[in-house]
Amino acid sequence: MTEILVSDVNLNSVCERLEQHCCVGQNQHNLSSQPQTPVLKRHTNTGAKLWGRVRSKLLRQKLDPQTVQSKNWHMDVIEMNGIKVEFSMKFTSRDLSLKRTPSKKQSGVFGVKINVVTKRERSKVPYIVRQCIEEVEKRGIDEVGIYRISGVATDIQALKTAFDTNTKDILVMLSDMDINAIAGTLKLYFRELPEPLLTDRLYPAFMEGIALSDPAAKENCMMHLLRSLPDPNLMTFLPLLDHLKRVAEKEPINKMSLHNLATVFGPTLLRPSESESAKGLHITSASDIWSHDVMAQVQVLLYYLQHPPISFAELKRNTLYFSTDV
Repeated sequence: MTEILVSDVNLNSVCERLEQHCCVGQNQHNLSSQPQTPVLKRHTNTGAKLWGRVRSKLLRQKLDPQTVQSKNWHMDVIEMNGIKVEFSMKFTSRDLSLKRTPSKKQSGVFGVKINVVTKRERSKVPYIVRQCIEEVEKRGIDEVGIYRISGVATDIQALKTAFDTNTKDILVMLSDMDINAIAGTLKLYFRELPEPLLTDRLYPAFMEGIALSDPAAKENCMMHLLRSLPDPNLMTFLPLLDHLKRVAEKEPINKMSLHNLATVFGPTLLRPSESESAKGLHITSASDIWSHDVMAQVQVLLYYLQHPPISFAELKRNTLYFSTDV
């Protein structure tokens, strides 16, 4: 029996846990089989196919309005080639699942403010961001579904610990680790920042800017908002932006378009603070709140991904004043 709490943002980790559960169950079945007992022949990809069925089932339940509005646990069973997964799940609204608390950590990089990390490292961009991007570009840029396909949770946790403790053999670990785990570590770093990379303070302005209908006004507003970011945030965002553009250039191979990448990273780099989430409670249902926020967050990142190259020096030289009240 696997008990799962399904939120708007943890579906991938849920599926990882189920995949590991299936694999363990299959190994235990084979180990417990007596030599004289005929063993059913299993397809080598049974675990992957079963995981796909579970994932599809979870997605359908997540999008079901009755499931979204219900506060009760929902039980289900999925079986394939002799392997059975029994699980229960319950939906929690996005504002609860993304609730953030100030970090009390004095060391490490995960959950620590980005300006603290860059100051400690005496760098412009956190070391973890630079190394993960470099490794993905070295051997993962042609990987189908890069950044969309989840890495193994235990590998991601190992990399997280290594970066947090500044392990000396981190470069060896990166070169040996599955590339999806490295991509997952980069996403986890941004997700665990005490404040999103594009900041709580500017979130309402980003939402207003992306909704502007006049192209010239939108351009001025969106560039002004980038200039308004703290330097460590901006200097981290711009290399990430360039990296994602290079990944999208390989779309015919890796199947990751600019829109796909914006969908993966948008809600991680830009998400509402608790006070902003509370303002949206007048919308009728939790699913409406989730979809309304996420679509706008994706569009913000997509705007910058589709924009011609942006340099830090050029942004800082351009000091034209612009008000988002236009």
